[in-house]
Amino acid sequence: MAVSKKGKRTLTHLDAAGQPAMVDVTDKAVSSRSAVAESRVRFPAEVARQLRADALRSAKGGIVDTAVIAGTMAVKRTHELIPFCHPLPIDGCRIVIEWAGEQVLRIECTVRSTHRTGVEMEALTGASVAALTVYDMCKALSHAMVIGPTKLLGKRGGRRDVGRAP
Repeated sequence: MAVSKKGKRTLTHLDAAGQPAMVDVTDKAVSSRSAVAESRVRFPAEVARQLRADALRSAKGGIVDTAVIAGTMAVKRTHELIPFCHPLPIDGCRIVIEWAGEQVLRIECTVRSTHRTGVEMEALTGASVAALTVYDMCKALSHAMVIGPTKLLGKRGGRRDVGRAP
């Protein structure tokens, strides 16, 4: 969102005629940017017990290892998935996956870049794709898994900081 001359927030990916448009970041200062996002996967109780007993391995292999790789790949390709995201040099990406309760797997993705635009979408995409990968790896056990919520936990750099520091 941008702020108009009247102090009203406006959407940044729409031009004056209301048509979709990529934000021009030419005049923005290059600065250190970071964002952290999370997604969760809730398993049926029996599936969670089985995954804990098998140390998060399925017939398809190491679930966490595969999800970390998929999430990292997604971070680097976010601009190919979301039409108005700028291609960014990714300086750092870290994905942490751990149990957050008996049946919930928590996925946290932190992304860093030095550029003119933020990395919120990259962090959200990384967390989302890692969660989707967990689902894919475990769907032979159950289709009753639930993904979400997926949310931005914080960002730093740019015009304003939001949430907790990555």
